[in-house]
Amino acid sequence: MLEGLQALREQIDAIDRRLLDDLNERSQLVQRVGELKRDKRGVVYDASREQEIVARLARENSGPFPTAGLAPVFREIISATRSLEEVLKVGYFGPEGTFTHLAAVERFGDLVDHVSYPSISDVFAAIERDKVSLGIVPIENTTEGIVTATYDALASCSEEITICGESRRRISNDLMSQSGRMEDIERVVSHPQPLAQCRGWLDRNLRGVPRVETASTAAAAQLAAEDGAVAAIGSSMAARVYGLETVESSIEDRSDNTTRFLLIGRNMPAASGGDLTLMLFTIRRDEAGGLFRLLEPFSELGINLSWIQLRPMEGKPWEYVFFLEAEGHVSDERMSRALALAAEAAHSHRVLGSYPREGRGQVGDRDGNSDSARRGRA
Repeated sequence: MLEGLQALREQIDAIDRRLLDDLNERSQLVQRVGELKRDKRGVVYDASREQEIVARLARENSGPFPTAGLAPVFREIISATRSLEEVLKVGYFGPEGTFTHLAAVERFGDLVDHVSYPSISDVFAAIERDKVSLGIVPIENTTEGIVTATYDALASCSEEITICGESRRRISNDLMSQSGRMEDIERVVSHPQPLAQCRGWLDRNLRGVPRVETASTAAAAQLAAEDGAVAAIGSSMAARVYGLETVESSIEDRSDNTTRFLLIGRNMPAASGGDLTLMLFTIRRDEAGGLFRLLEPFSELGINLSWIQLRPMEGKPWEYVFFLEAEGHVSDERMSRALALAAEAAHSHRVLGSYPREGRGQVGDRDGNSDSARRGRA
């Protein structure tokens, strides 16, 4: 038995050495791609690249390696090899250990320079000032709805900024404290959204215990680290960062509790075949039927609007900015036509970005296997 086990381990070691050789060969190719991009002033990060690679490998996977394991494995491989071209700087909203920080790490990997900013508007400003290449900000949650600060930042940001991707992450709220014991808790602290997302659990299990809002889940974790009577609601990453013990994991009331994040930068991705386009419109308040005429072209041309949101227009009481998200890329003929017709009905308009929808796999690997790469695009 021991001899058979040793033989299997030796085979595994040999495969690991081959994997290492393959990773180094891939790294050399990525370095050559980076040189071509620098010559052509191409962008280091392509928002749909990882999705394409993982989608292709998932289709080709015959097992027994779990398909669900492909994304995290290749996220780190891509992050590591991308760093050979240039270390990507990504700005995120909130201190270390927040859900947005976790989303940034899960999307871009560890070999990225993650930069924390105190507000969503600061993330936008960092891109405008070339402090970071990309930013990640929350835009909506399945339990608590839209993040108004992100919509307001989109409405007022420089036209040089564009949405270049999205990320949807299941949010698991953990209750954490110094001791990890329920009986020690005299106060529960967190950002308003997690407190709302866990309201039912708190009512059942910690009824009567005061709940205090904080600026972020990381700030809540820091308070818990300083006071043994305080329990914080936040991410498992926050527990690790601030040295806390988990009292109870996954205390959110809804199992589908998911937050959608936007990736923002300066370069709009090319059409991938599974894209979304976010647009901003204003209409004249005194024009009857203005909203109908704005929406009509999308219906007539068969373009699905995935959602519509509105926000008050700054300095103009009772007037609104309309945000429309549609399925398709701005370069698509039908989308371009619908946008032109809608713009005629609007007072003002702007395309905020066209970007690949997460989870919609596209065929091809842009570093060498797709048709576009064979035509010379890296």
